[in-house]
Amino acid sequence: MGGAEATRTRILDAAYAEFAAYGVAGARVDRIAQLAECNKNLIYVYFESKENLFATVLSRTLATVYGDLPFPTDDIPEFAGRLFDFVMANPQIIRLLAWSTLNENTRFPPGRMETHVNNVRQIGEAQSAGDVTAAYPPEFVLMAVLALVTAWSPALPFGLSVEPNPKVTQAEMRASVVRAITAMLGAGS
Repeated sequence: MGGAEATRTRILDAAYAEFAAYGVAGARVDRIAQLAECNKNLIYVYFESKENLFATVLSRTLATVYGDLPFPTDDIPEFAGRLFDFVMANPQIIRLLAWSTLNENTRFPPGRMETHVNNVRQIGEAQSAGDVTAAYPPEFVLMAVLALVTAWSPALPFGLSVEPNPKVTQAEMRASVVRAITAMLGAGS
């Protein structure tokens, strides 16, 4: 990796941490530069603005998530379990997404809408084939799965990190999420 590309990667990694912690409004370019060990002006050379840097970080993060966790309609509960594990291991992604939703000036990352539309289409096809219940619209199925999986993130106020019931382990919660989604999606129900 060349020097310019290595610097750009350090900036993106530092920006990811900064934006996840503080959002766009609270993030400071000088802290990003310090963490990335680069000149603050270089950030503007590469990304033009803090908002563009945030959009790049969000797009990069989502591309990684979509690449690592493709949405399979042949086993949505298994996907939900893998996504649960990912969310629990990466709570900063949930924070980053929350900040992007709260910031009205944040652009929708390229690919996010296409991925959403494609997932909804796949669920609809699975419903037509009788593999997934048609009791709910495909949009509801997708949002219900995502909401149930991400609700337990340590980044959220009532996630597992606050331990409302210390007797419930992460593994037990994961199993409960998978069972709930399996029950909701039962074919022909």
